[in-house]
Amino acid sequence: MRTRYSVPLGLAAGAAAAGAVTLGYAAGWEARSFRLRRVTVPVLPPGAHPLRVLQVSDIHMVCGQRKKQRWLQSLAGLRPDLVINTGDNLSDSDGVPELLDSLGPLMEFPGAYVFGSNDYYAPQLRNPAKYLLERVSGRHGLNGNKAATGVPRNPWWLIRDAFDEAGWVDLTNTRGRVKTAGFEIALTGLDDPHIKRDRYAEVSGGPEHDADLSLAVVHAPYLRVLDAFTADEYPLILAGHTHGGQVCIPFYGALVTNCDIDTRRVKGLSHHEADGHRSYLHVSAGCGTNRYTPVRLACPPEATLLTLTERPA
Repeated sequence: MRTRYSVPLGLAAGAAAAGAVTLGYAAGWEARSFRLRRVTVPVLPPGAHPLRVLQVSDIHMVCGQRKKQRWLQSLAGLRPDLVINTGDNLSDSDGVPELLDSLGPLMEFPGAYVFGSNDYYAPQLRNPAKYLLERVSGRHGLNGNKAATGVPRNPWWLIRDAFDEAGWVDLTNTRGRVKTAGFEIALTGLDDPHIKRDRYAEVSGGPEHDADLSLAVVHAPYLRVLDAFTADEYPLILAGHTHGGQVCIPFYGALVTNCDIDTRRVKGLSHHEADGHRSYLHVSAGCGTNRYTPVRLACPPEATLLTLTERPA
């Protein structure tokens, strides 16, 4: 005999089955569906030829991720003029050799980098619902001294040493320069604002006008950092950290950004305005996930090839 509980139980079973299928797709397929996105940004001086900048971000390397490693290696085939790494390279303290093997072909090209919190500290198991609560409460970011709370460190210095040996410019709360493709590029970078390691006072002053182009680089696109770079009139800011929302609703978009930027600008090219000035902002959705939440939904892993072109006269 059919009971009054049969329909609700059937619906629950159907919902559970749909959830399992979605989870399987998000973890087994989309999180490994790597792709290249291309954008054009008009920021070069009039008459300049295009400059090709490859941005890689949020790799979150875990030992054994062979498909990701092969895909990263293949990006060298693009032959970019400049590589910018916007941090969070690790999600496994033993993953440095595989990370460096993956990036080895790209390290043959001129490059620069900043670090994110996951370069410095090992990932921790965290309730994903806390990200939604942060959106509601407006509280974001972590303590700048996570080591004091017992969080294990990652061997970030091994990554730094390898990047430096390859000639990539360390932009940790400092400035640097790269010559490539006939351009002199001035770079200004910050350490990760998500763990309150950014020190803008140490790099303030705006673009270097004797360079052909000035770029701003940071891991997490917190508003205080975007405001500072934009007020100083940097034409383009490159950031990562958000994972593009990571788990998005199809035809709606991201629910969270893991920082205080709005969800409308969680990934891709947009503008930022501050003190009467306007900068281009590019936020990479990244190509990895935290090892404890290895899923992506309606937000595939990516790297971006930005073609910089001449700005309107």
